Amino acid sequence: MPKISHFSFKTQALGCGCVGQAVLSRGVHGGPMTVSVGFAMAVTIAVYVSGGVSGGHINPAVSLAMCVAGRLKWAKLPIYILAQLLGAFVGAAAVFGIYHDAFMEYSNGTLEVTGPYATAHIFATYPAPYLSLINGFADQVMSTAVLLLVIFAIFDTRNNSVPKGLEPVVVGLLVIVLTCSLGMNSGCAMNPARDLGPRLFTAIGGWGMEVFTAGNNWWWVPIVAPMLGGVLGALTYIIFIEIHHSEIQHAEENDVYDKHELTNM
Repeated sequence: MPKISHFSFKTQALGCGCVGQAVLSRGVHGGPMTVSVGFAMAVTIAVYVSGGVSGGHINPAVSLAMCVAGRLKWAKLPIYILAQLLGAFVGAAAVFGIYHDAFMEYSNGTLEVTGPYATAHIFATYPAPYLSLINGFADQVMSTAVLLLVIFAIFDTRNNSVPKGLEPVVVGLLVIVLTCSLGMNSGCAMNPARDLGPRLFTAIGGWGMEVFTAGNNWWWVPIVAPMLGGVLGALTYIIFIEIHHSEIQHAEENDVYDKHELTNM
């Protein structure tokens, strides 16, 4: 578990660091594109580092989808989720520590959840003023469903798979397009650990329990909706794409696995 949580820490520290740099500098050292690209590259790095240890999930929605698809043992799911939450929590704490003085200068020593000097959104997602809970829930279900559908395609060796070793790069590009196209409503969390871990940190780190009541009690949406969306996306790919691969192609794939079993190991 420590190894898995360490990689979630990398993603959260680098990702929230991008948001923090943009917000606390008042746009001088970043903006929407640097946040989008930075978070995506943080995911890419984490998947590269952790792929051989945990599969590079760094996301409870991914882990749950893998369990539903029979590619991860259910007994491992609580361990993965706990580790991902722990890593995200510690990563948020690291960002606050690194930028502590900037936080104090930005809001005159206060830590606010809403208002012109709000900083809680550096760590977790909050809905736009116009967004309803129903619309926000649908937003998170759809974005996470697309995330998992494409992840399953990227790692499907019987499809037009990505060359081995470049999968994390394509996952990063996927995150960029999702945040650029579906990020306006609430920041495109798509990851319950990435949202809940830092939100817990802000609750005890000075922002208070308002982090759970802001946005019409928004906090549960980026937890429940991505889990549902992840399973939906994985099943959509399996039902409409994966099971329709030709038997000849499947047989050829098995032959390749037999010939190179020791190399793959």
